[in-house]
Amino acid sequence: MTRPRPAHRHPPTAPVLLGGVLVGFLLLPVAALLLRGLTPALLLTLVSPVVLDALRVSLLTTTLTLLLTLLLVTPVAWLLARYDFPGKAVLDTLLDLPIVLPPVVAGLGLLLAFGRQGLLGPPLALAGIQLPFTTAAVVLAQLFVSAPYYLRAAKAGFSAVDPDVEAAASIDGASRRAVFRHVTWPLAFPFLLEGLILTWARALGEFGATILFAGSLQGRTRTVTLAIYAALESDLGPALVLSAVMVLLAFGLLLAVRLLSHWRPSLGRAAVIVPE
Repeated sequence: MTRPRPAHRHPPTAPVLLGGVLVGFLLLPVAALLLRGLTPALLLTLVSPVVLDALRVSLLTTTLTLLLTLLLVTPVAWLLARYDFPGKAVLDTLLDLPIVLPPVVAGLGLLLAFGRQGLLGPPLALAGIQLPFTTAAVVLAQLFVSAPYYLRAAKAGFSAVDPDVEAAASIDGASRRAVFRHVTWPLAFPFLLEGLILTWARALGEFGATILFAGSLQGRTRTVTLAIYAALESDLGPALVLSAVMVLLAFGLLLAVRLLSHWRPSLGRAAVIVPE
């Protein structure tokens, strides 16, 4: 019989000191950004054309990225979670590869694949489609680097759904589509939502692949992160304000993910009513 660990009222001094150093190191740059960015000139800077253009481009492109992620990645995640087939491990690894690739390498790969002289450049040119240095290029760059985050979360969600619950719905007469819509999707939804939040955060912060594949054209391809980089060379004000906004957004997204992880229902014991 395993004895319970004794409760320690006072933690050891060394870990506390090292933890304090780490917390200070991580929070000091964040505090500096907030102190310099959250000034009385915040609202005035937020409504400037440079900042508004960057916010508009980022909102548009990340929204399109989320829609494409939901449409394209969800079926793949479901297949990987539910079926075994030859080469599954290799495919799974390849789909996770953008997570560990340097963003600049990702941008170069997109350019070599979809650029004018790329693998698909001539066919796209014949169809009258030009992707590099357009808003569509921003979406493709964001999708490439961020979709794997949703894929990982969605696979975990679909794998966590109890097959017996789905089988019970099928026995009651529900079709495969009805089972997925009214049983599998609702039970996996907390995981999917967490994956979408992480995907949006990664897409919003994308820099390297975007600047290489889409450039930094104000009003067309210049996202918030590119606007921060451009402002550092001329006007520090917008860079500080946008950086402070990014810090607040990042904190809000991380907090949402933490809350979602506690909100996930007990999937194996959840009761779902399938409409007739």
